[in-house]
Amino acid sequence: MAMPTAIEAFLLALAWAACLSVRPWRLLQAHGGSVPPLVTPFLACLGVLPWLWSWPGLAALPLSLHWSGAPLVTLLLGWPLAVPLITLAGLSTVITNGSTLSQAVAMTFWSGLLPATLVLVLGHGVRKAFGPQPLAYMLGRAFLIPFATLAACGAAAGGLTLGLTAPNAELQRVALVLLALGEASWSCAIVSLLVAWRPQWLATWSDALYLRRPARQPAKIVRPQAHR
Repeated sequence: MAMPTAIEAFLLALAWAACLSVRPWRLLQAHGGSVPPLVTPFLACLGVLPWLWSWPGLAALPLSLHWSGAPLVTLLLGWPLAVPLITLAGLSTVITNGSTLSQAVAMTFWSGLLPATLVLVLGHGVRKAFGPQPLAYMLGRAFLIPFATLAACGAAAGGLTLGLTAPNAELQRVALVLLALGEASWSCAIVSLLVAWRPQWLATWSDALYLRRPARQPAKIVRPQAHR
């Protein structure tokens, strides 16, 4: 039995109200003439995410086999900034795939909003359970949690909205798991690369917290004493 579109639209509107209440656009505002570091990943996600979501129409597959991108966007930008991008990607399928508005809303909820929210909640649980450990962040928040959430949300969407039917139901489930595994692996690889080279592009990472690096102190100027 499919979930009514009204419920999916209500949950999407509730997510928008929650993210707008914290004013996430402040993270993209320039301060002191410098460009905020999250502007670069935000623009990258803005260009790549709708393209990823156009894959089902291009492939003409009976099941929406496409990368979500929601876990990686949540790790990069945080949940409040991820919600608008996910919504834009979902609504763009009306143009790229010829989806109806109800289909676009359902895809936005199952492939975007729900995985992003689960990544946020379960990631907070991993941090509470293991503390600020880099291994827990890489293996847990950047790989295991995205894999589990994408596989679970894909299976739930397939069962409730797309109707996984025999004789291809088992094959479709395997495809969903393999797709989730591939996306989680790439998400972990990208996050690992950014931790090493561009940690400022990750809203969920902090060198001071995870690597316990003390704040840099200004160098002291040693004045030579005058000879008497």
